[in-house]
Amino acid sequence: MTKLDVDERWDLIDKISKKTVTFGEYKHTLKDAIGELTVKPLTGIPIAIAVLYGFWSFFSSFAGFFTDGFFVKLFDEHWLLWLQEIFPGKESWLYYIFVGDPSATNCFEAFGVLTSGFFVAIGVVLPAIVAFYLILTLLEDSGYLPRLAVLIDTILHRIGLHGYAIVPTILSLGCNVPAVAATRVLETRKERFIMMTILAIFIPCGAQLGIMKEVIPDTMGFVIFYLFMGYLIFGFILNKIIPGKTPEMLIDVPPYQMPTAQNVGRKLWMRTSSFFKVALPFVLLGCVIVNVLYLTGFIAWMGDILSPLFIGWFGVPSETAGPLIAAFLRKDLAVAQLSAIEMTRYQMISAVVLVSIYFPCVATFAMMLREGWKELLGSIAVLAMVVTLYGGLLHLIWILLGVA
Repeated sequence: MTKLDVDERWDLIDKISKKTVTFGEYKHTLKDAIGELTVKPLTGIPIAIAVLYGFWSFFSSFAGFFTDGFFVKLFDEHWLLWLQEIFPGKESWLYYIFVGDPSATNCFEAFGVLTSGFFVAIGVVLPAIVAFYLILTLLEDSGYLPRLAVLIDTILHRIGLHGYAIVPTILSLGCNVPAVAATRVLETRKERFIMMTILAIFIPCGAQLGIMKEVIPDTMGFVIFYLFMGYLIFGFILNKIIPGKTPEMLIDVPPYQMPTAQNVGRKLWMRTSSFFKVALPFVLLGCVIVNVLYLTGFIAWMGDILSPLFIGWFGVPSETAGPLIAAFLRKDLAVAQLSAIEMTRYQMISAVVLVSIYFPCVATFAMMLREGWKELLGSIAVLAMVVTLYGGLLHLIWILLGVA
């Protein structure tokens, strides 16, 4: 039996459909009309922008309400004070690792395992992840997500992908780990490699977004813009240099329907709980490792070695070496650490972009390795090139604008 290529498969589908599909009278319903409006570019693009704006507004409001209105008070006014009172040996290395700076007045700046570690994971990341996965599940179960895939298919073809690549892209905004697994829905090896590479580099997870909103709310838009442009630019470049074709999209578009509370609740619990089984241990481990590296002087040593690259090429302080090391364990923890470093507005933007496009966190790394070691090595090579070129480009932009 010979294997059919893409064009031959489409011809076979066309022949089968002509023999099996019959057309009769069908009454156009309101759901059909709405479905058509959401896939036609003239009306679908404004609707998509409105949906994504509503998505972001809910994400920001929900996460901000629970983080600032509840968890900040709980951790800073009760948990931190209680730990500082009962934990022995304020001058010891053990105190520094687990509680952090004895003079800290809030958990975010203490950087201890039991202070910043728990606050970042539970106080900042948890509300962000719940908000993200709630909206994603509603879009998925209502039938809008497949229509968004159809709408964006033409754009994604420019970077060697088809419309259904929007699924791992959106999933990656929650967590890169399930997003890498979701690249399996793409048909060719070329598509899977491009998608896995650009999502690991340019798409911040929900945890990062939550931390960015907390520490750099005024400059977060610049960071997202630079990451989005990098997603398109380097996706386009990879499409040109990697051999292979991008087949046409074949996707089932279900009718619109009302999501059920039971199904939404089940998916939300499954996604949120599985995320924290992976995330929380790495956040706590990251706090331990980074604090030990600070205590032993390793971070200062790395900063001295890398300072010509950081200061001269990237335009950021040498102290960002610490957050870059932490980023391998958890990028959200690394972004939180950047907030404690004295930088200009533009250096902070560059530093957060660098952390975002830096090597994927260890959980994503492990997931990429499962997809194939050749793909992983190729992604690492692309990543090294992207960090060097894009980081230097950002510094050049600031110089040309006269703000560096």
